[in-house]
Amino acid sequence: MKNLTQGKPLKVILLFAIPLYVGQLFQLGYSLIDTRIIGSTLGDVSLAAVGATTSLSDLLIEFLNGVICGFGIIVATCFGADDEKSVRRAIGGTVVLSVGLTLLLSGACLLFLPRILDFLNVEPELAPEASAYIGIITAGLIATTLYNICAAILRAIGDSFTPLLFLVISNLLNVFLDYLLILRMDMGVSGAAVATVISQALSAALCFLYMRRKYPQIILRGPDLIPEREMYGQLIPRGLSMGFMLSFVLMGSLALQTAINALGKNIIVAHTGARKATSLFLMIFFVLGTALATYCGQNLGAKEYGRIRKGIRDTVLFSLCWYLLVLLIVFTLSPAIIRLITASTDREVIANAVLYLKVNASFYFLPAVICIFRNSMQGFGDSRTPLVSSLVELVGKVLIAYLLVPAAGYMGVVLSEPIVWALMVIPLAVSMLRNPIMRNTAKGI
Repeated sequence: MKNLTQGKPLKVILLFAIPLYVGQLFQLGYSLIDTRIIGSTLGDVSLAAVGATTSLSDLLIEFLNGVICGFGIIVATCFGADDEKSVRRAIGGTVVLSVGLTLLLSGACLLFLPRILDFLNVEPELAPEASAYIGIITAGLIATTLYNICAAILRAIGDSFTPLLFLVISNLLNVFLDYLLILRMDMGVSGAAVATVISQALSAALCFLYMRRKYPQIILRGPDLIPEREMYGQLIPRGLSMGFMLSFVLMGSLALQTAINALGKNIIVAHTGARKATSLFLMIFFVLGTALATYCGQNLGAKEYGRIRKGIRDTVLFSLCWYLLVLLIVFTLSPAIIRLITASTDREVIANAVLYLKVNASFYFLPAVICIFRNSMQGFGDSRTPLVSSLVELVGKVLIAYLLVPAAGYMGVVLSEPIVWALMVIPLAVSMLRNPIMRNTAKGI
């Protein structure tokens, strides 16, 4: 366990964030290797089939992960207040609510999967493989949820290293199973999906066994699993706020994906590769936001409002330095990066992917501020403004998907992110400037 209410704020945040960042790198590394294996062994059609459903799988996984992270903020606040009983009650509520929600979403998506694929404009050529891949991923969501529960609890009590350890093990197994199931057992894209589910289940089991042995004080007892109105009254609003915050973002991406899928196979492959690279570059901002949510939650519980202010300001400055470095990388190495990710030599694919990267990288300072502000707000109790900002993104992407992309083609997709970033940062910045904690007028929040 680690208390984030002591020490220099930026140092504490970075030390907490480093394992999260390394873990995300391994996760993305697996994703890139998976993309490379599918693209180089199964071909562009299979890669496009997976890419055509990526927004859907991302939506499901990120919504559930957002809900669980929101629950984790309540756990962190109870931990910061040194209330062991409330910590266990919060963990119990997290388990019950997360598992129930996951089973509900998985069942609904499997039941309506053919209609969902039609809504996504998945071409008939891609539909069989797309259906097989997303069906297995959806059925195995419970494995991902169980790992995310364990990871969120550990992060809430200040342990960000242990989830990294088991994530590394999971990703190494994932790569091995990819080669085994795709190359040796000839399972195609289904093999990639099965490998993901198995590796996630293993990481969840290992993480749980470690927690049971290392932190017996947070192991649940019978009463901790019984719904308690006061605790659930804290968990549900915060969890749904975080979940919808992320899902609004991804619903917008899903709407945009439907427009992209109508532009043809080469555009789908180009955009899939460009988004993988974008995820790599923006990852540090998401990780810092995640770290700040826990940091702000613990310091809110301890009523250390000055540490919250300083932590947010120092993290913004650090992120701007990273933005300048990424800008240099993108404008010098983009073609090589796209070829490495997609294994494609098609000039149209590479040109479109590079265009997307260069235009979007010029505005990366906006998502840096967005990630830091909205996660910090969730951490210190403002659940409404991040939701409003994410709703702005959803509406913006839907309008772009149905108005701008048909008129401007892929250039409409390229411009979509900078436009919505510029719009969604406005409510966050205004609310942050007005917040009592940031204005140093907080009394007993």
